[in-house]
Amino acid sequence: MRAVFVDASEALAEIAGRLHGPSDVPLAIHRDPDIAPDAIPGVVGDARIVWIDHTALPTEVAARCPGLSDVVFLGTGARSYMDIEALAARGITVHLIKGYGDTAVAECAIGLMFAAAKGFALMDRAVRAGGWPRTEALELRGKTLGLLGFGGIGRETARIALGLGMRVIAWNRSPAEMPGVAFVPVERLLADSDVLSLHLLLNDETRGFLSAARIAAMKPGAILVNTARGALVDEAALVAALRSGQLRAAGLDVFVTEPLPAGHPLGTLPNVVLSAHSAFRTPEASENLIAAALAHGRRIAGAGTR
Repeated sequence: MRAVFVDASEALAEIAGRLHGPSDVPLAIHRDPDIAPDAIPGVVGDARIVWIDHTALPTEVAARCPGLSDVVFLGTGARSYMDIEALAARGITVHLIKGYGDTAVAECAIGLMFAAAKGFALMDRAVRAGGWPRTEALELRGKTLGLLGFGGIGRETARIALGLGMRVIAWNRSPAEMPGVAFVPVERLLADSDVLSLHLLLNDETRGFLSAARIAAMKPGAILVNTARGALVDEAALVAALRSGQLRAAGLDVFVTEPLPAGHPLGTLPNVVLSAHSAFRTPEASENLIAAALAHGRRIAGAGTR
């Protein structure tokens, strides 16, 4: 049994090589984060386990990997890159990695919240161009942060926000609790939140969850932060709300189409702060990620020997 990391960046390749131990499944590291899906079978060969960071794995491509039985996706958003049910029908199990970057993503959400509330991106661009705008900022202490979804990242975001003196409310699809956090219906969450931060997984039930109607129901002048998945939001409605001033600003790490196309409206609005789907990219989170992937391999190998 062997595994192949098909789309390793230099940083992840270095960590994988360093953490891989004698008890781990033999691992071949292919250093090409931009590999085309059609090239995957040639890299995988007869390997049973494939690690994928952020490359699409169409079912027909997986079918051309004769020994493939397990895909270790380095994150939680595998559905954006592969059809999990179709792979399962072919006997291929997709394994996700949760929790590895909870602190990293939560800190990014808080950072985007501050940048949007204070107008940092707008001022930075103007000052570099020789201007001197002095925008009216929003003070966050005492404001209400609403968390749409309350998994590990939402919980960590709540911990930080409570330390900042914010009031924290949340809505989750399943029961959850945390001292200092009030759990409310989604309608109240939208109406009461000065800042709304998205922390839902993307699936068929949550795609487009923040619809035009729900954006319209948000508190006037609110800030939207999204470090989860772009497809959770009706982007056209979001753009319209930002243009009209219904929403004060947005801090976005994720988009429906990535990379964000040149000339996209979200890239032209002055009240939007953008980052490149990088919330989870810290050395600490990457170490956690690779350690968990190696643990998956040991578990898969152990199951195969029983």
